[in-house]
Amino acid sequence: MKIMKIVAVAFMLVAFYGCADKSKEVYNKPALYWYGEIIKNIKDFDLEEADNLYTSLSSEHVSSPLLPEAMIILAQAHMDEEEYLLANFYLDEYIKRFGTTKKSEYARFMKIKANFESFPNPNRNQQLLLDTLKQTKEFVLKYPESKYRPMVETMYVKLKLGEHFMVKNIADLYSRIDKPEAAKIYQDQFDQSALKNAQMIKPNIPWYRAWFEE
Repeated sequence: MKIMKIVAVAFMLVAFYGCADKSKEVYNKPALYWYGEIIKNIKDFDLEEADNLYTSLSSEHVSSPLLPEAMIILAQAHMDEEEYLLANFYLDEYIKRFGTTKKSEYARFMKIKANFESFPNPNRNQQLLLDTLKQTKEFVLKYPESKYRPMVETMYVKLKLGEHFMVKNIADLYSRIDKPEAAKIYQDQFDQSALKNAQMIKPNIPWYRAWFEE
């Protein structure tokens, strides 16, 4: 019985000191420590913990040169995992806090790329599509000599084709639900488009969605 009590006390002491050690790590660490831990957790595919560590880095070291690097790395990590809203959070923060024309070029390109890659389905996210088209035009005007310009212009063309396809589908939808005036507005927009004669390949829509969208 005495041995059991000793074991229990020893276990409690280990647990206590283990928690104490962890509690020391949640604040008052050098920027390089937080940055290293963020990279480690990204490599371990634990983005939730990496996000938590970024909070510590950004709150304890607001002027650290490692902070903007961490934002870009975390944005890319979330893009790789198709978590585009979180990627945009970091990119928006970067542009807001470090947004000189030169420094924000790559972040703005990544934001366009994140938005472009976030369109998994046709006929969805109409406002985001329009916003991204606007961002691509602004990027080309702001950075005419950018090395990212060819990629941005390629995305712009694909987005315009997506918009063109969506306008036609909206016109067809209004026709099916007997809204001739609304259908005419979108059909006219489709007919007046410079892409009206484009030979587009329709996106592959799964059968369970095709019932509702075709």
